[in-house]
Amino acid sequence: MSAIAPAATAPESAAGRSFLLERVQPALSGLMDGSLSTLAPIFAVALATHRPLTAFFTGAATALGAGVSMAFSEGLSDTGDLTGRGSPVLRGAITGGGTFAGGIFHTLPFLIPGFGAAIGAAVAVVAGELLVLAWLRHRFFRTGFARSFLAITVGGAIIAALSAGLGIAAGG
Repeated sequence: MSAIAPAATAPESAAGRSFLLERVQPALSGLMDGSLSTLAPIFAVALATHRPLTAFFTGAATALGAGVSMAFSEGLSDTGDLTGRGSPVLRGAITGGGTFAGGIFHTLPFLIPGFGAAIGAAVAVVAGELLVLAWLRHRFFRTGFARSFLAITVGGAIIAALSAGLGIAAGG
């Protein structure tokens, strides 16, 4: 069986289950956390200051901090001995790397100097991230694509609305 076997075949073998538990689930957890949790500080700062570079540094710091936090959290959550989830160091590295990646991609557009262009590009990147997350859940965990996209989008919309409100309030 290939290491990237689709979910339809993965549960049929121990190797497939192991791949899902030790690699895919930590990566997806990290990507989802990074993509969603970093939205609030980045967009709140962007809307409060209208300074894309300030939002970029906020996003970079948030992505780095969240990545390290999630790496330690996953790595220390269990040894893998009882759960069969594999090496805690590897799971932590995968989760932390996924969290950083999920947070940094929609931070990069804030390197664009114009506020409107930076916000527009960041929103487009977030939309792309939501599509990728829904596809990954569909591909590896047999979740319906539309249902997965809706669930992830609702979470993102709640975070975006809260951070936009805070950013606008802070900006006066």
